[in-house]
Amino acid sequence: MFDDVPIYIQNFLEYMSGIKNRSNSTIKEYYYDLRYAFRYLKLLKSGYKDSKIDSELIEKTDISNMDIEFIKSIELDDLHKYLNYLSKILSDKPTTRARKVATLKSFFNFLTHKKKILDKNPAVELETPKLPKRLPKYLSLDESLSLLHSVDGEFEKRDLCILTLFLNCGLRLSELVNINMYHIRGDILAVIGKGDKERSIYLNDACQKAIKEYIAVRPKDVKERDALFISKRGTRIGKRTVEVMVKKYIIVARFRP
Repeated sequence: MFDDVPIYIQNFLEYMSGIKNRSNSTIKEYYYDLRYAFRYLKLLKSGYKDSKIDSELIEKTDISNMDIEFIKSIELDDLHKYLNYLSKILSDKPTTRARKVATLKSFFNFLTHKKKILDKNPAVELETPKLPKRLPKYLSLDESLSLLHSVDGEFEKRDLCILTLFLNCGLRLSELVNINMYHIRGDILAVIGKGDKERSIYLNDACQKAIKEYIAVRPKDVKERDALFISKRGTRIGKRTVEVMVKKYIIVARFRP
């Protein structure tokens, strides 16, 4: 799927996947971020003004044969113009721009220090957009209990187990859906996080009870035997399914007497 970007971007993606062991989803983010950035930079260097660069023009711009001399021509000011375009024209949030800055810095660092193609790294002084400070969102004890009491339906035990783990274990969505049966070791849950790093989480009585009751009714004839949480199709439950389920119960809980 990476044949529409130059070979040196492909090399970077292979390095981040094979050497740095980044996840497939992270590799795709790098790919989309770099493809968009260099399509914009090509248009910028061709004399286009930001007001004339729209998504349709970006999509039509071919960078597959972009040579390394183009990369060498990129300066810090060009990257600043790109970030300004993301902010003023696309209205990208600071968090989105921060991610794209991180991608550019990693890419140019790779070309400078690993491939040794560049003598000067144009992104070395590229600053990350200032991120707004936000207070953490959390549920009170009463709100948590109301949420758990709202669970019912065909997948009650599964959904109750998912919500119980979310409320007690501080799991990311991706970590939860990727839990396998063998990750549960008595009162310890092995969680595979970012970068395939494993950490252990203690399961309190509520979590152990929810897992036990769910496993008792968990479908046996499934397509993915290792997966803890199973969808109605017999496959590992997807992130979108969990998102929809959680939102549904939150709405129900809000209107409980």
